[in-house]
Amino acid sequence: METAYLRALILPLITVVVLWVPGCVTAPETNRQQFILTDPQYEMKLGFQSFQELRKQTPVSQNSAAAELVRRVGQRISAVANLPGAQWEFVLFESKEPNAFCLPGGKVGVYTGILPITKDEAGLAAVIGHEVAHAVLRHGGERMSTAMAIQGVGSIAAATIGMSASDPRAMQAFQSLYGIGSQVGVALPHSRKQESEADRVGLRYMARAGYNPEAAVEFWQRFAAYSAQRGGSPPELLRTHPTDATRIRQIQEWLPEAQAQFRAQ
Repeated sequence: METAYLRALILPLITVVVLWVPGCVTAPETNRQQFILTDPQYEMKLGFQSFQELRKQTPVSQNSAAAELVRRVGQRISAVANLPGAQWEFVLFESKEPNAFCLPGGKVGVYTGILPITKDEAGLAAVIGHEVAHAVLRHGGERMSTAMAIQGVGSIAAATIGMSASDPRAMQAFQSLYGIGSQVGVALPHSRKQESEADRVGLRYMARAGYNPEAAVEFWQRFAAYSAQRGGSPPELLRTHPTDATRIRQIQEWLPEAQAQFRAQ
């Protein structure tokens, strides 16, 4: 039995090493080593397809002034962001959800529900800068690759245990623990790290585009107040994003480097 469990631990480790070596790339702006197995062109193709589907399902806002604001801010941010092959498009969608996104390839969507919180052009620049940073840093491809690795390692380990364990409850216990552990121990922390990285790079983008980066702190303070009015959120351990308090603290720490770039414009 001990030999079986050792095999269950060693095989996934070998798999991770084999996958990691060819999948290791360097992130722009931060130079962080990333595990990405997908091709940039494939990621962009998925992004374009997803954006077209979203446009069919979600109405585009008819508020021409607000839509023009989104395009103007987006164009200024994208002008300082290096994303080869990008087909930038900035669309304002009619939705009460206070959210925004940027798909691989430069397709950016902003929901009208976030505009009262962004409040002004600089606040909107903080949001779009963050979303554009996700695309430039290829966070979508990184998330897909991490999910593939988690699934692959889990399958190998489960097969190993299944061949050697006489009690089916051992398999059930492993699958349950692996599912919880991979989410809380790998996927969620990785997602929070990506969000923080996008915050930092997005702060640089808005500064380079001529927006005062201090507006990012003010935006997140307003967003924190908005979230508090709606009952708060789960503990950071169980979140895909850092808490608002963590984001505000981190952005305040990164302000000096962003302000230096803002003053240089």
